[in-house]
Amino acid sequence: MKIAVLPGDGIGTEIVAEAVKVLKALDLRFELESAPVGGAAYDVAGHPLPEATLKLATGADAILFGAVGDWKYDTLDRPLRPEQAILGLRKHLGLFANFRPAICYPQLTHASSLKPELVAGLDILIVRELTGDIYFGQPRGRRTAVDGHFPGAEEAFDTMRYSKPEIERIAHVAFQAARKRGGKLTSVDKANVLETFQFWKDTVTEVHAQYPDVKLDHLYVDNAAMQLVKAPKAFDVIVTGNMFGDILSDEAAMLTGSIGMLPSASLNAKNQGLYEPSHGSAPDIAGKGVANPLATILSAAMMLRYSLNQAEAAARIERAVDTVLSQGLRTGDIWREGDTRVGTVAMGDAVVAALSAQG
Repeated sequence: MKIAVLPGDGIGTEIVAEAVKVLKALDLRFELESAPVGGAAYDVAGHPLPEATLKLATGADAILFGAVGDWKYDTLDRPLRPEQAILGLRKHLGLFANFRPAICYPQLTHASSLKPELVAGLDILIVRELTGDIYFGQPRGRRTAVDGHFPGAEEAFDTMRYSKPEIERIAHVAFQAARKRGGKLTSVDKANVLETFQFWKDTVTEVHAQYPDVKLDHLYVDNAAMQLVKAPKAFDVIVTGNMFGDILSDEAAMLTGSIGMLPSASLNAKNQGLYEPSHGSAPDIAGKGVANPLATILSAAMMLRYSLNQAEAAARIERAVDTVLSQGLRTGDIWREGDTRVGTVAMGDAVVAALSAQG
């Protein structure tokens, strides 16, 4: 099993190191190979996604990814900014299906911004289409406006677009996921305003005919955002487009107490996947040893389950994380009075110890 390890920038190097430590504690044989990506790659190779890094990722069974970005790169031309690395990997590897589970551990109900009774037992899966929508649509750019309210003024534009096959394939992934869970799928759109998402809604409805055992409902994105705060446990699986999924998954992360607890998986048609925490590179705390590595460790568990066919090993990691939380160990983002506050390395060590205690 070949894993490409791409730590990236900021806290990426710290949290990925802990996930690698946990993987090495398992009784499995991995080939782990690291490469620079993002700002770190720009510094050494002049590009956020060098050919060597892309080649490594393409040839791997799975990719363990940290985070990219730093304020010092904000003045670079957009194609050279660190964030282009993750967009490039999604495009080149065809990583069209993004899984973002939002689970509120019983030990962390206090950390949520909502009342404990609203989030206790929360278990949502957001399925986000990842290679289309306004993030990748063409044409895009800047120009002099020829119409609108201010003809002759400088303007910027992007294009929101989806083809039917793009919507169909993500709908199939979401329906199949819902079939394995609670049997309910919520499709999120903005069909009342956007032609793109009327098309989305129509296509998802057509695909539903192949999954009569799954209940389907539709919500406008603004209503979905409200309902996630009002009654989050009413959801099971949510499927939506790239931009709406980006926003809603971060909102769902805070229901769980911290975005530092939210893993993610991005898969292509061959189940080759890129696994990363949903949070960013957090350059303000990089190097301080205080970042929460649990989202990255849980992403490694998802990697074992979805791309490497090691479901039992994945479950072992998840049980170890649960054990550590039950022991009261917390990084700063989920800490409260009475807990034991630990740093990044100590949290990784605790997960390894919990794994070893399983026998």
